[in-house]
Amino acid sequence: MRRPNPSWPLLNSLPELALAFVVLLLAFAVGGCKNHAHTSDPSLQPIDEMLDTQLPQGTPRSRVQFFLNSRGYRLLDSPDKNVIVAVVRHVDTKTLVPATARVTFRFDAQSQLLSYELQPAPDNPLRP
Repeated sequence: MRRPNPSWPLLNSLPELALAFVVLLLAFAVGGCKNHAHTSDPSLQPIDEMLDTQLPQGTPRSRVQFFLNSRGYRLLDSPDKNVIVAVVRHVDTKTLVPATARVTFRFDAQSQLLSYELQPAPDNPLRP
């Protein structure tokens, strides 16, 4: 049996400290690898990664509209003034497989991007 050492109280709880450190380290690792996916569809993952990089949360509505218009993505009508709906077509540069998503962008009262979600859309051929 382990005898307590009164001159070094911290050493008495060394196994507990080591366990606490490991738990804390795991918590940071899991938090750092948190998935920011906006879709569960693997075919839409390249679109999600592109949007997450180019249009992070807090992006102004004007910047989102410029991004969509400058790339020729089709905008759909939305009755909600705090929503933009667009059809985004993207070709994955690794696989050369096209994917098309219906993306709903949601904005707060100050026109800052709150979130977006992707849904599969029909993959129509590109128009000249």
